[in-house]
Amino acid sequence: MIENGRRVTGRRVSVIAMSSTSSLDSSSADPEDPILRLHRDGRLLAEYPEVRRLLDGLPDDRLHRAGRLLSRLDADEVLRAHPDVPVTTIAITGHGTLDALVAPLTAETARHGLLLRPVIGDFDAYVFDLGDPGSRLYAAEPDLALCLLDPAVVFDEVPSPWRPDDVQRVLADKLALLDGLAARFGETGHGTLVLNTIPLPRLMAAQLVDHRSRAALGALWREANARLLRLAETHPRVVVLDLDTLAAEGVAVTDPRLSVYTRAHLTPGLLAAYAREAGHLARHLSGRAKKVLAIDLDGTVWGGVLGDDGPDGLEVAGSHRGAAYQAFQRTVRQLAAQGVLVAVVSKNDVEPVRRMLREHPDILLREDDVVRVAANWRPKHENLAELAEDLGLGVDAIVFVDDSPHETGLVRRELPGVAVVAVDDEPAWHVSRLLADGWFDGVELTAEDRERPARYRDELSRRDFLGSFTTVQDYLRELRITVRVAPAVAGEAGRLSQLTLRTNQFNLTTERLLPADVEELLGDPDALTLAVHVADRFGDSGIAGAILARREGGVLAIRNFLLSCRVFGRGVEQAALSALLEHARTSGATAVTGAYRRSPKNANVAEFYPRHGFAAVDRGDDVATFRHDLAEIAPPPDHITLTFGGSP
Repeated sequence: MIENGRRVTGRRVSVIAMSSTSSLDSSSADPEDPILRLHRDGRLLAEYPEVRRLLDGLPDDRLHRAGRLLSRLDADEVLRAHPDVPVTTIAITGHGTLDALVAPLTAETARHGLLLRPVIGDFDAYVFDLGDPGSRLYAAEPDLALCLLDPAVVFDEVPSPWRPDDVQRVLADKLALLDGLAARFGETGHGTLVLNTIPLPRLMAAQLVDHRSRAALGALWREANARLLRLAETHPRVVVLDLDTLAAEGVAVTDPRLSVYTRAHLTPGLLAAYAREAGHLARHLSGRAKKVLAIDLDGTVWGGVLGDDGPDGLEVAGSHRGAAYQAFQRTVRQLAAQGVLVAVVSKNDVEPVRRMLREHPDILLREDDVVRVAANWRPKHENLAELAEDLGLGVDAIVFVDDSPHETGLVRRELPGVAVVAVDDEPAWHVSRLLADGWFDGVELTAEDRERPARYRDELSRRDFLGSFTTVQDYLRELRITVRVAPAVAGEAGRLSQLTLRTNQFNLTTERLLPADVEELLGDPDALTLAVHVADRFGDSGIAGAILARREGGVLAIRNFLLSCRVFGRGVEQAALSALLEHARTSGATAVTGAYRRSPKNANVAEFYPRHGFAAVDRGDDVATFRHDLAEIAPPPDHITLTFGGSP
């Protein structure tokens, strides 16, 4: 295998990898490419924290070139120079040559702020890598294990000559094998196993001269891919990427020369598209998925300028361009229905905008789909910063879509954490550009996701309600907050996992857990997994927090404590901790311990445990540990009604 981009076994080296890197320093390279310039100046390692910003908005060819340069860096050297850079370990295994995936995967993870630590399998070693718990793949404890499947994994094993029945037998054997390997990974691995559907090359189907046989081959091949996709339903640690959707966009699947001469059975273009999907997944699993879609209106949601053209003069329907704008609106609504928080950020007067969203007969995007309308004449980066503050999120949770190069450039400069999607005066491309980077992709959609926009609208109502009180305490009393802390049940595993993946600010150790990890905790007799349910006069916030703990003799050790930003600053955390401490004491524990692991976003909770009666045991550079002897337990705030277990 290869670790950190360096092969440690001396096995096959890809001709593709060698040929692609040899062209990097040619005189035809763009001298204005910032990554190339840093590389030539010998400053790429020193300036690595700037890489994410420098990759923002690069066209694909320059992004791929940057990936080849970045893949030359050793991850350990980068970490020694920049210890705060977040790392993602990704193991790559499969049937063919794998080296060519490293560069695009390096670029895709880097553009999301992640340093890739690759662990690359030997040629055709996927059965050993995934089947042997002692393999290097398992030893690396990867966040993602990519098992790259290509057509040769099937056709290398059919007889010569072959018929569709022969392919069907091989496919059945491969599916049974993959099912077993997925089960082994579920038992042994700690991250996510990524499989993919297998494209059917035309050159293989064309070897059947009668169309009935070709149809039979196509049917059984699609049935096998459908079974592959369904492996994710029975193996919680498995995600299956559908390569057919990438090929349908015109990406070539195979190159006969590369397949024959280097055993690279998928084209560089398809590998780059695959790497982009894997990068989205790595971003999500590291807690960097976006939550807010902030959209411009004039030239983005509709054609024309509302203030100049009036409602009747806008391009909304009745023309090809109007239909294109409606397609964009329909897509935004689709995202909103799955928990994305949609906000309007427009240079317009607010009342005409609200009337458009409320009354225009051809507008598909409605006021109820939007959590906030920021229509005014202020700079848009100021509105975005205020929006993030109102929602209790960081600006790096926002995706901003605008057709104005001035506005997108200003936001990129003033708020570099915001993901900017630049559209133009061709509305037919709006949807493609919005969805290209999978900003809101996740592993699993929960009922909590679908309810999120309504709950954030309630949260904004709470903020408006606060403005009617002279003191915060009066406001909190009138909120009538109820907190129920209860042992989690199996149906809540998805939401608890989501809290670990999406919560960054009130997250004491920033440990990321998949639903399968939470389910393991729920089945562990020594683990205590508590869900924190919160409600008030404005509505039910659902599971807004979690406490993950483990019994270690007479001590209850808190593994992590998380709270959604929606319920910050209301005493919910104090009430939940009080409930946990009381439960620990009544169940016979002699002490409770807690840990705080520093991250770029959780500095505000560094002193959470000391503020609530814990004594410091060890204050390390990255991890601090604290202990509560349970002698004196602070009660919950008097404005909160607290229950433990059962229903409130």
